[in-house]
Amino acid sequence: MKDIPINLACEDVLSEAVLKKMLQHSQRPFCIGGCFCKNGYGYLKKNLPGFNNAAKGMAYLVLTDLDQYECPLAIINEWLKSQPKHPNMLFRVAVKEVESWLLADREGFATFLGISPNLITMDVDNIDDPKQYLINLCRKSRKKALKDAIVPKAKSTAKVGKDYNNPLIKFVQKSWQIEGAKVNSPSLRRAMDVIIAFQPTWT
Repeated sequence: MKDIPINLACEDVLSEAVLKKMLQHSQRPFCIGGCFCKNGYGYLKKNLPGFNNAAKGMAYLVLTDLDQYECPLAIINEWLKSQPKHPNMLFRVAVKEVESWLLADREGFATFLGISPNLITMDVDNIDDPKQYLINLCRKSRKKALKDAIVPKAKSTAKVGKDYNNPLIKFVQKSWQIEGAKVNSPSLRRAMDVIIAFQPTWT
């Protein structure tokens, strides 16, 4: 089967790790080119029209968080405005943040933290603030190194711990079970369905 060249675009390195794991899990012959994943939400919004235009010759898998938008369609309508989305651009939205997709693997993430899976809701797509929810779960962990990395220090103005991304990336790469996570996250399931069914259209 011929390789499918694809670029990645997302908000941060954690999302990049998630996208790579999803492509691997799809068992499709994707060949990753560039990764535009370390410049935040503003960079992604600004450059989406350019990615969409470039998708004529190279597929793009784009991931952003829903955050406070009403629905994924509202994001793409605002970011692309009147420009139609090219079929080679797979634009996916994590509801409400990519952390919810990690939490959706309840058994795996509970094992990662060393807590009971009963502490993690099954309705992860409806968590208002998945990042804060994850941090609060980590506070219950007895794994000191993990807490030191993920949880911000007391009286700190930081929203996350000093090494927030690295342990979560390792979880994604080594332990995250997408099949189980899809059961608890409809937005993850839809994203995987799109990746698996994708057929590029070259002009």
